[in-house]
Amino acid sequence: MAENVNLWSETQHALDYLKKADSIPHRMEGEAALMDSLPATAERILDLGSGDGRMMRLLKLRYPKAEAVALDFSKVMVERLRKNFESDSTVTVIEHNLDGSLPEIGRFDAVVSALAIHHLVHERKRALYTEIYDRLLPGGVFCNLEHVASPTARLHERFLDKLGIAMLGEDPSNKLLAVETQLRWLGEIGFQDVDCNWKWLELALLVGWKPV
Repeated sequence: MAENVNLWSETQHALDYLKKADSIPHRMEGEAALMDSLPATAERILDLGSGDGRMMRLLKLRYPKAEAVALDFSKVMVERLRKNFESDSTVTVIEHNLDGSLPEIGRFDAVVSALAIHHLVHERKRALYTEIYDRLLPGGVFCNLEHVASPTARLHERFLDKLGIAMLGEDPSNKLLAVETQLRWLGEIGFQDVDCNWKWLELALLVGWKPV
């Protein structure tokens, strides 16, 4: 099991990320692909690792009447989530660490996550995928825009170079895992039509549907 280092409880770490969140190359392409992978209608949506609400804002533009739950454990992110959605009674903000089992908050038409699950150790990733499956309604979809492992060290170094990050400057919170492994897990759990719907280097969109 990978060492469970997670710096996201530290205020400065969260603030530093928010300063550069918009500059991640091709991120908006991945977000657009995620939105395109969602169903035409959804009444309940769960966003795991919501950050300051970047993905939630996109979701509410598309599904303004949907009941949405935004979940994060960073004090900085939770505070910003509550401020950003304080006037929207359809959005519920829950402070929760994904290292622990998901709370009992009902079932959803869609569960999404963006650049969050790779902070979990691999054993917990798979357990979380099972919990997501259990919380989806029949016909529901899971869309995970994720930071994944490169197949070689050279490709990993290329990705870091594109982001302007030196090898020694990597976030120790990252616990990267190959796309193929995660897609296989989703299929074994019971998701159908599992696929990588979009990818650029170490950014990938993993999608799976719960059978009707």
